[in-house]
This record gives sequence, structure tokens and C-alpha cells, in this order.
Amino acid sequence: MDCTLMHKNFPVVDMQIDDETGSITKLQDVHDKLRIPLGVHEYKSGLDRKALNDWWTGRSIPGSRDGIHGAFETLGIYNTALLLIKCYGLSLSDQYWVCPKDSGLRWEKVNFFHNEFSKDVGEILFGHVPADLAGVSLISPDNTSDGWLRKKWIIADGKRFLMKGSSGFMRQEPFNEVVASAIMRRLNITHIPYTLTFDNGKPYSLCENFVTPDTELIPAWRVRETLKKDNRDSEFTHFIRCTESFGIPCYMDGINRLLALDYVICNEDRHYNNFGFVRNAETLEWLGMAPVYDSGTSLWYNTRLVGRDMECKPFRKSHDEQLKLAGDLSWFDIEMLEGLHTEIMEIFSRSETVDSERAETIASAVIKRASKIKFVVLGKGSQTQV
Repeated sequence: MDCTLMHKNFPVVDMQIDDETGSITKLQDVHDKLRIPLGVHEYKSGLDRKALNDWWTGRSIPGSRDGIHGAFETLGIYNTALLLIKCYGLSLSDQYWVCPKDSGLRWEKVNFFHNEFSKDVGEILFGHVPADLAGVSLISPDNTSDGWLRKKWIIADGKRFLMKGSSGFMRQEPFNEVVASAIMRRLNITHIPYTLTFDNGKPYSLCENFVTPDTELIPAWRVRETLKKDNRDSEFTHFIRCTESFGIPCYMDGINRLLALDYVICNEDRHYNNFGFVRNAETLEWLGMAPVYDSGTSLWYNTRLVGRDMECKPFRKSHDEQLKLAGDLSWFDIEMLEGLHTEIMEIFSRSETVDSERAETIASAVIKRASKIKFVVLGKGSQTQV
């Protein structure tokens, strides 16, 4: 397929995509160097096709997604990159897409922020096989959703919401998202609020899309890839150097709050693709850290050993060591967590797999970790009971 990578209505680069594999096979004219996806470098010999192809195929559903193989059989598609072509690579996280040559398509007519999209892919990913497969539409932002948990986009009252599933013996992730939301609400950490919903008795988290038609999420991974890492730099130093090169406002305050939250909830998987920054898609102005999202892999979600420290990401393997990277933590007011124990118990009371004993242990461990921030990091002489 001959097409142009677009950023809203701005042409970025002409290219060819293989209809059999969904991969970019050839790059042609570059129209707008400033709008090339971050981390994809241009050299004297031309644009880095491999890096652009990695970015492009990275937009597709990962092969590790829960239920993906059954969905493949239903759809008759055995390569998630092929789904990108079906929806022009459109996403609800940014404004990039591909416009087939001579199609005359405009962003206003195809984007998922303003236009309806098919529910079919999301339903199939959730295991609901439609009666009429011939009528299935693949025009969906579900084709460009990342992560390994089942998820789908839905429209309610004109707003776009992401519905995300659970895993393991406790199916705890949706409840963890709500607990993390409660903690961030109390500590005034900018975040995306999560609520609980159920489908066929299974728990799911629900959150509204924070990206608008005029903004976009730039994952931290893309920022990290913009500069070559010096062997003398730590992972944290390199990332800060990359972030500072863009002049992103108030980024350090956002990182401090993120590190403190992840310490409190013992988050195991804050990798570079589940935090990031927001950019104006028209002007390319950096607006700051994105609201905190995707905190479900926390609260000892996949172990019975609640309370023990777990390995973490992205800067250190130890939460204690990673918390030392945080700068000013004077904003952390443990008094704001009064009543949190009770709220955590109420949230888990809706779970059929987390009993009251486990919920009690989780709540107590969270309070203990929050107290430790005040006691150890801020040097308080006594731990506050909440």
C-alpha cells in the first residue's frame, strides 16, 4: 500500500506498507521533520526505516494480549500489525495515522475522537463472537491498544472510555486501579480516575480518555529514545537528560509524585510505556507530565505474600532505592490519608476473589508504606496512624 504517514492533517513521510505483513517496506519523501515520531532519527542517508517500522508495529496489539489467539481465529487475521491497516493506524492516544495514496481522506472524517467506531474488535477481544462474522468492521481504536490485559474502547454519553480486565487467581488489577485513584485523589496527584464495572461477573476498570483531539500522549519510552545513552549515565540520569532537552514544564514534580505513589502501592510494572507526557498536537508545545494512569500491577496483585517488597521499574529494581531518586517530597501529607484503610476495604468488598482478610492485609501494608515515606524520607520522629 502506498500511503503517507500523517499527523492530523500534516503530511510527515510518504511510505509503502506491505499488505501481507503490515510492515513498512520503503520510505520516500519526508515532508515534515518536526513531526517525525519521537525517537525515530533522520541521518544523512535518510530516515531510520527500522526505527519507524518499530514505532509503527509497536502501535499494534501485542501478541501476549490475553485472548488474542482466539480473536485471531475469529477474525482470520494472524498478525496484529495487519489490524493497523484496517483502521489507518488511528489511535485514541495520539494523532498519527496513515492516509492511502489518492484516497482524499482527511483527519476530521476518520479520527476516533469525533467519529463513531466499531465495537466488533473489542467484543471479539472479550470473547464475544458475533453471529454474523461477514458484517464485522475492523475500524476500531482497539487495533492500536497496547498492554497484555484484555481491553476495549467504548463510547458513553459521547465520551471515550477504556475498559480493562484482570488476570491471575485474584483478578485484582481493576480494584488496584481504584485504590490508586483514591490515594492520588487524597494526595493531590494529577491522575486519571478509575471506577469499577463488571462484565459476565468479571471485574474491569473503566477510565475516561484524557487525550483530546488537540493533544497527544507521548510515552516516556519515546522521549528516552531521543538521545543516545552515555555508558556513564544511570538509567535515571539519562532519562532526565532526555526530558530536559525538550524543556518539558514541571516534569520533576510529576516524577517525584509518581515515584512516591508507586512506593506506597508497591507498583511492580511502571515501565516506560505506562507513564509519559502530553504535547499539543497542533503546535508541538509540551504541556507537562501526563496524568498518572495504569497502576493495576500493584498491591501484591499476583502473590499471596502481601506486604513484602517487590522488584520495581523503571529506574531501579528496589522501591527503596527508586524513592531516593525523588526530589522534594514535602507535599506528601500523610494526614490526607486519614480514612484510607476503610476506603480500601470498601473497594475490595466488591471482589469475589479478594476476601476480607487479604483486603485487611493489603490496606495495612499500604498504610505502613505511606508512613515509612514520612518517617524515613522526611525524617519524622513518629509514624502517623491513619
